[in-house]
Amino acid sequence: MQAWLERAWQQGHPLLWLLAPLTALFVLISTLRRWAYRRGWLEQPELSVPLVVVGNISVGGNGKTPTVIYLVELLKRQGLRPGIISRGYGGKAEHYPLRVDSQTPAELCGDEPALMARRTGVPLAVGPDRVAAAQLLQNEVDILISDDGMQHYRLARQLELAVVDGARRFGNGWRLPMGPLREPIARLSQCDWVVCNGGQPQRGEFLMTLEPAQWRRVQDDLAASPEGDWVAMAGIGHPPRFFATLAELGTTPVACHSFADHQAYQRAELAALTQPGQSLVMTEKDAVKCRDFAQANWYYLPVTASLGADFDSQFMLKVKEVLDGV
Repeated sequence: MQAWLERAWQQGHPLLWLLAPLTALFVLISTLRRWAYRRGWLEQPELSVPLVVVGNISVGGNGKTPTVIYLVELLKRQGLRPGIISRGYGGKAEHYPLRVDSQTPAELCGDEPALMARRTGVPLAVGPDRVAAAQLLQNEVDILISDDGMQHYRLARQLELAVVDGARRFGNGWRLPMGPLREPIARLSQCDWVVCNGGQPQRGEFLMTLEPAQWRRVQDDLAASPEGDWVAMAGIGHPPRFFATLAELGTTPVACHSFADHQAYQRAELAALTQPGQSLVMTEKDAVKCRDFAQANWYYLPVTASLGADFDSQFMLKVKEVLDGV
């Protein structure tokens, strides 16, 4: 059903009109909820440090996680102590908020937090209540970055950055479930920055590119290149993006397998994807979920976001203004 909806949102389908009553209800509830927070009828607990929300207005993977990593590294270079909070989708911890470090298993904290903890080394906490996660970290950081949470209006924020998929954009432009949008396109005008992940940025948007790094072996993180024929897999918000990256690298896998975002993997199901002499290649987000049972012929491709000097200067200018006002 999900795959059919995603195709229909992009290509159109008359059956989507059957969902119009649900879309009207979704718009009503989400509008009233945001209005209640803006009017102060619903509480927004204050934090002792500024918070930057990195989110989107549409469903599916738009590139928020590499954006968060980029911002954290930028802040660290400026001598600041950033921290990260996240919902932790896919994690099954016994208690929340959960403090996450580079050794926390992905099955406890979720794949994206596990990846961010390994890449950044900064304080990181996850939990359905993002406010509680932020409160857990606020005394040891200068600023917090929220991975997702643009529609989590209980979470007070000083700055917002929206990530837009440059290829898919906004689909048919309708709100859920008739279309992929959580909020109207006009919501972007209220964000401090809009980042376009690939494709052609529109006026006022900053282009983000994802630069592939050296291939690494999943089981030990050592730099190594896949051998033989390649079989590609991806369990991210938009798997075709990874397959397109492989094509840009001049690689044509013998097969491409898409999995659901945040899906938990079993060794047997992934081992069955390859034949003797073939290599299984995946994203870094996939790798953090199967490192403990990975085979020697499994490899992952790290990517690093790049946003450019103009974005860096504008971002840091606003961050410093907010910090000076704290």
